[in-house]
Amino acid sequence: MTTKSLLVIGGTGQISAAVVRDAVQQGVDVTVINRGATHTRETPDGVEAIIADVRDEDAVRSALGNRRFDTVADFITFTTDQLASAIRLYGDRSDQYVFISSASAYQKPPARLPITETTPLFNPFWQYSRDKIACERLLRDEHAAGRVRATVVRPSHTYDRTQVPLLGGWTLVDRLRRGLPIALHGDGTSPWALTHVDDFSPAFLALLGRDEAIGEAFNIMSPELLTWNMIALDLADAAGVEVPHIVHRTTHDIVREAPEWDEPLRGDRSHAAVFDCTKIRELAPGWEARVPFAEGARRILKWYDADASRRVIDPRVDALQSALTA
Repeated sequence: MTTKSLLVIGGTGQISAAVVRDAVQQGVDVTVINRGATHTRETPDGVEAIIADVRDEDAVRSALGNRRFDTVADFITFTTDQLASAIRLYGDRSDQYVFISSASAYQKPPARLPITETTPLFNPFWQYSRDKIACERLLRDEHAAGRVRATVVRPSHTYDRTQVPLLGGWTLVDRLRRGLPIALHGDGTSPWALTHVDDFSPAFLALLGRDEAIGEAFNIMSPELLTWNMIALDLADAAGVEVPHIVHRTTHDIVREAPEWDEPLRGDRSHAAVFDCTKIRELAPGWEARVPFAEGARRILKWYDADASRRVIDPRVDALQSALTA
């Protein structure tokens, strides 16, 4: 990595916190800018923290003054209005602007597998994904106009110890421990990509300060082949549940009971997720994913079990699961 100074927009989320941690360990001068409202993941020693509302352009300009950075990594831009503001703020104060998009932006359902960076961006089911697609189109135009030097990263489902990667979160693990059934969409055999932040971060950092990354988009996700059944079984095993009770329901049945899950299910999780990461390996030839989900699941359970306040049961999710598995 050739970046010497890095400005992270965000810096306390699942992915961005890992990037900040690892960048500092590699000797990069890291600055984060956020509202200072999230403390689940503490900012490491040696990181400069600037407190400002990143949606307030005047506040950000005042906080940053005339400073420039080798790279700006933006983890919290989701709409074209936010992106236009980000380009005004950071486009001329860095040599590289890294936009975090999403693999959910890829064609749903995919016409062919594996999914590569040239797979069409098209998702009629999820507004979040359509907004990311619109951002990428705007960024492409701004890059072509010379107003920003852009790199796009498309992660798939990336997690850390604080996230149970099933819709419904901790409540489903609690149900398994109580001997109650949980419902999974489909027959549970569709392939899915889960990537631990400890694996995502090294590949991401390999893109920073690289001329070869400018104007390009990259998949970054673990090649581990998982299914939703395997994910649930790994969580059950980590939770000490010997015989988990899993019920399969159609996506249609689930979203009829839980309309708020319609978009993430029909727009992402119900479709096969098999990705080609050849492109990122060309810039990070030594990179490989080292945290299989079986290990990731043990880290998740260890974190939740360390503090009872983290083990919050959502009564609506609990009731929903009871209805779906009755």
